[in-house]
Amino acid sequence: MPADYNGTWEMETNENFEGYMVALGIDFATRKIAKHLKQTKEIIQNGDDFKTKTLSTFRNYELDYTVGVEFEEHTKGLDNRVVKVKIWYLVSVNTVVSTRTEQFQNSAEYMKKN
Repeated sequence: MPADYNGTWEMETNENFEGYMVALGIDFATRKIAKHLKQTKEIIQNGDDFKTKTLSTFRNYELDYTVGVEFEEHTKGLDNRVVKVKIWYLVSVNTVVSTRTEQFQNSAEYMKKN
């Protein structure tokens, strides 16, 4: 049984996010705003299947996916394209690391459970 990620999580850091956005071709102004936002994620988990709701002052969005399985993410509100993404979770003492592998770059966000 995978770890239990259900609940609300606050982002602590977002490593390589700037490089990730550059590789996606996201414009300078949007990158500067996005990299300073702190997000809250509401996670509903059923085994390896996840529903996440990401909330920030810039953009709110929802994703349904299975950990480790590639899926298409629509970047509505950012640059409005479709990208292929794979997400993994690692947990250690109420901290979750979400690693996203996309066709251009990798990024990781570190969140702490409320």
